[in-house]
Amino acid sequence: MKNQQSFKSDEQIPELSYVLDRISAFGRMIKFSHTVFALPFALAAVVLAHRESPVTLNLIFWILVAMAGARSAAMGFNRIADAGFDAQNPRTADRAIPAGGISITASWIFVIAFSALFVLAGAMISPLCFLLSAPVLLILFSYSYAKRFTAFSHLYLGFAISLAPVGAWIAVTGGFDWRILHLSLGLLTYIAGFDILYACQDWEFDKKMGLFSIPSRFGIKTAFRISAVLHVLTFVFFVLIFIVFDMGIFYMGTLVIIGGLLILEHRLVSPRDMTHIQIAFFHVNSAISILLFLGILSDELIKGI
Repeated sequence: MKNQQSFKSDEQIPELSYVLDRISAFGRMIKFSHTVFALPFALAAVVLAHRESPVTLNLIFWILVAMAGARSAAMGFNRIADAGFDAQNPRTADRAIPAGGISITASWIFVIAFSALFVLAGAMISPLCFLLSAPVLLILFSYSYAKRFTAFSHLYLGFAISLAPVGAWIAVTGGFDWRILHLSLGLLTYIAGFDILYACQDWEFDKKMGLFSIPSRFGIKTAFRISAVLHVLTFVFFVLIFIVFDMGIFYMGTLVIIGGLLILEHRLVSPRDMTHIQIAFFHVNSAISILLFLGILSDELIKGI
C-alpha cells in the first residue's frame, strides 16, 4: 500500500513540474513582471474616481481581472504577430514561440482565453464596460501591426496602454470626466518615451527588416531627444494632475522624486552607451509607476482621516 502511494506521488511530481513550467513559460512570454508599468496608473484612477463614486472590493476585483485579461491577451497576440521577426532578431530569438517553448496553437488558445476573461470582466462591471471591451481589444491587438506602417508606433503603444486609467474611471463612475485625461496622457507619454529608448537596441535590425521605429527612421540621437521631450511632457501632465484633482503635499513630494527618476533614466543611457538600458527600462520605470500610485493613494487616505 505504501509503495503504491509512493508511486502515485512520484508520478504527480513530474506532472506538477510540467504545469509550473508551462505557467512560467507563458509568464515569460507576456512579460508578466511588466504589469507594474500600467497597473498602478489604473489603480490610481480607481483611487481618484472614489471621490465621485464608492469603490467596492468586488469592483476592484473585476477591474484587476480586466487588466490581467487585456494585458495578457494583447501581449500574447503581439508575440504571435511578431514570431517571425523575433526568430530572426538575436535579441529576441530566445522568446518562447521562436525558441519552441510554446506553440502557435497554444498561444492562440491563451489569447482567446484571456480575451474572453476581459470581456467577462467588462460584463461583470457594467453594460457600458461590456460594450467597450471589444473595441478596446481591437485597439490593443492592432498595435502589433503599427510597426509595419509608422515610425510613431511608440505613440500608438502609449495610446493603447493609456486607455487603462480611462477604463478604470468609467468602471467606477459609469461615465467620462476630462480630468482623467491628464493621467492617461501622462501614461501615454511615459510609455512612448521609454519604448523609444528600448527600441534603440533594435534600430539596425528594424532598418534591415523594413520595420518602422523612431530610432530606425530618425537615428538614435534624435530618438533620445524625442524620448526626453516626451518625458518632460509626462512630468507636465503629472503636475496638472496635482492642479485639476487638488492634490496635497504627499503627491507633491512624489512629484519631486519622480522628476529625479526621469532625469536618472536619461542619465543611465545615452546614444553612445546603452549598457544600462534594462535598469532604466524596468527598475526606474517600475519605481515611477508605483510611486505615482502611492503618492495619490497617500493623499486620499490623509484627506479621509
